[in-house]
Parts: sequence; structure tokens; C-alpha cells
Amino acid sequence: MPAFGLAASAVEGRPPFRRPWITELRATLALAAPLVFTNLAQHGLITADTVMLGRLGASELAAATLATSLYFILFICGIGLTSAVAPLIAEALGRDRTDSDAVRRIVRAGFWAATLVAIPLMLGLWHTQALLEAIGEPPALAEAAGRYMRALQWAMWPALLFMVMRGAFAALERPNWPLAASLLALPVNVGLGIWLAFEGPGRLGMGLVGVGIATTCAASFTLLVLVAVILRDRGLRQYRLLHRVWRFDAARLSALFRLGLPMAGTGLAEAGLFEAAVLGMGLFGAAQLAAHAVAIQIAALCFMVPNGVAQGATVRIGLRHGAHDRAGVRLAGRVALGLGFGFMLVCASLQLGAPRLLIGLFLDVDAPANASVMPYAVGFLGFAAMFAVADGVQSVALGMLRGLQDTKVPMWIAVGGYWGVGVPAGAALAWGAGLQGYGIWLGFCAGLFVVAVLLTARWRRLTALPPAR
Repeated sequence: MPAFGLAASAVEGRPPFRRPWITELRATLALAAPLVFTNLAQHGLITADTVMLGRLGASELAAATLATSLYFILFICGIGLTSAVAPLIAEALGRDRTDSDAVRRIVRAGFWAATLVAIPLMLGLWHTQALLEAIGEPPALAEAAGRYMRALQWAMWPALLFMVMRGAFAALERPNWPLAASLLALPVNVGLGIWLAFEGPGRLGMGLVGVGIATTCAASFTLLVLVAVILRDRGLRQYRLLHRVWRFDAARLSALFRLGLPMAGTGLAEAGLFEAAVLGMGLFGAAQLAAHAVAIQIAALCFMVPNGVAQGATVRIGLRHGAHDRAGVRLAGRVALGLGFGFMLVCASLQLGAPRLLIGLFLDVDAPANASVMPYAVGFLGFAAMFAVADGVQSVALGMLRGLQDTKVPMWIAVGGYWGVGVPAGAALAWGAGLQGYGIWLGFCAGLFVVAVLLTARWRRLTALPPAR
């Protein structure tokens, strides 16, 4: 029986997707679990880079952090655009499970979009040193960040191509392959980083530039793994995903940009919020900045699960949307939202009940040097518990709406919630009310709560069943 039951349901004459919630739950978990672990594996690559840079020295880590922050803000925009591949393919397969031509053309448009976006982004990142000097960063720090970026920036194109293929693999029910590629890339990244960056027998001692080269090689490796899978996987051969990949398809590319550009804007609004928080927190001293870094890392790890559920929900709902099965759309949405909310409720309980245990994963809680950090870290983690539930709901709701190919209104909801509510509220509480870092976290919570409520309301309005006659 084909996964998602599309072809079988049509052949047997039964309405498609009419399944009980337990079956939908199992199907959602089967798709979302590999996506969650892929998110964690990708996060592991970033963590590995941070560890290696930290081993090189504080100045190298500081310079690379400046460069990486700039890189990832732009990369998130590219991810938003290329993420349109998954809902477009899911809708096409919902209409006709055998429509390999539509799948191939959407993937081809994704490759073109990734390339057209990556080229100007990489050209801009080449001038990182000049940009950092223009905004007043110390010349030595800007120079080191520029050198690191000129090695890292080349990862942009293969990484965005990987995101295109990851979305396609998810929609085609092959989420385990991107997970395998990401897991295999971790030892490649670490091994190359140690060899290229550090001094010692047989090593090149290139410093932070070596870490950047290793990251670029790891991004290229993950892409090559998926290319090899496409060429060898029998189930994927029928789609001929790489056939005439160089051909320009204006219609499909236009459709992808119409759906993907608002997704990029949503990602930029959220990433900008977190970057503004880091800059603001730094004004209150090293202790609060360090505590914020720990709390936000814990929140980011928890977020990987609802983010994976959201990606799965986009596909599940996109399939039903393509099949015009409104009741099935609602069922898939309820299951996904319940999963995201339930998991983040557990995370929030853990953050409130065992803050020192979680903080101890990142800091030595008994070290005298961290005595000034701990009270702030515990306090921020308390706010992160409220933040977690709202963050999980808004992430899954956003994925659900993307399954319906509704991206413009959610973008404006995100911009309004984060920058119309979250940033002003955080600034007023941090500086106006004198709450400092606590005020910034309260602003986080306010903005995310507004976004979560509005996105959920948007979903309910779009999926409301017509009244019975």
C-alpha cells in the first residue's frame, strides 16, 4: 500500500485520507521523527564548529561568531525560500500520486532558486570585513571575521541545494536519507576541522580558516550523498529529479518565489528578533549575556522537535490540500498541533522543575566563576518555559499553514508580533521598567504568544468546515 494511502484509496473507491486519529498520529510521527533528528544533526554541526573555534582561542571564537551571525541571518532567508519545495510537491502528489513531471519541475525550480539567491549572498559576504569595520567593530576582529567568512561563504550554495533536496525527500516519504547524510557529515566536519585548523604532526594549522573550509566541505558532502541516493534509489528513479536540471522553468520558478519569499520574510523577522535580543542583552553585562546564551541554547534544542513536527505537518497537510480533503486537513492539523504543544509542555515543566540540571549541561554550576551567571540563567529559564509553549505552537501552526500554501498573511503576523509587540515590549520592560534582561525575555514571550494565537486563529478560519445543510 502506498504511504499516505493516496493511490489505494482512489482505487478502492473510498474517500482519501479518511483515517482515525491514531493512524494519523503514527503517520505524522513516522515522517516527523527523521526530520527532528535531522534538525538535531544539523545543530550538532554548528555546535562542533563552535567547540573547535573555542579550542583555537577566545579571539578566534569571537571573530567567527560575528561572521557566523551574519551568515546565518542570510542563510535563514535562503532556507525560507527553498522550503517552498515541500508544500508544492506535496500538493502535486495529493492531486496525482503519479505526477513525476510536476515533482521534477518543482525540484528543478528549487535548484534555480537556491542558485539565484546564493550568488548575490556569497558576493555580499565576501566583503564581511569591510561591513564590520563600517559598523565600528575593532579592525583586528573584523579582519579575522572576514578571513573566516571567505572560507565559510562557499557553504551557502551547497547548503541551500541540500535544503531543496531535503524538502523533496520529505514530500516523497524519504526523510531518512537527509538524516543519514547529516549524521555522516558530522565526522567529516570534525575530522577535516581538526586536520585543517589545528597545529600538530600532519596537520595544516590554518586556524579559523580551516574550520570554515571544513564546514564548506561538510555541506558539499551532504549534497553529494543525496545526489548519490537519487541516482541509486529505485523508488526515486521514476521521478528523474536530476533530469535536465539546467533547464529554466519560469512558471515553476515564479510559483516557488510567490510561496517562498514570504517564508523567507518570516524567517528573517524571527532571526532578527533573536539577534536584536543578543545585542540588547550585551548592554547589561557579561553575566546576563552568558546566561542568555545558555537559556537560548536550551530553548533551541527543545525547538528542534516542534520544528520537525511542523515540517512533517507541511507535507501531511499539503497532500490532503492537493486532494481537496478538508476534513483530512483538519485531522492532520489537530494531530500536529497536539504533538507540538504536548512536547513543549513537557519541556516547560522540565525547565521550571530542574533548571540547574539543564544549565549544568552548558556551565559548571558550582564553579565560583559562574556564581554571577547562575541567578540570571535560572531566571531566564523560567521565562523560557512560557516561551517554549508559545514557540512550539507558533512553529507547528506556521508549518500547517504552509501546507495550505498560505504564507503571506503568516509573514505579516510574524513581523507584527515580533517587531510590533515583542521588540517594543522587551525594550520598554528592559530599559523603561528597569528589568534589564528579564524584560527582554518577557518581550520574547509577549511577541511569541501573539504570533501563536494569531496563527492558530488563521488556521481555524481557513479550515472551518461549511455548515451542514
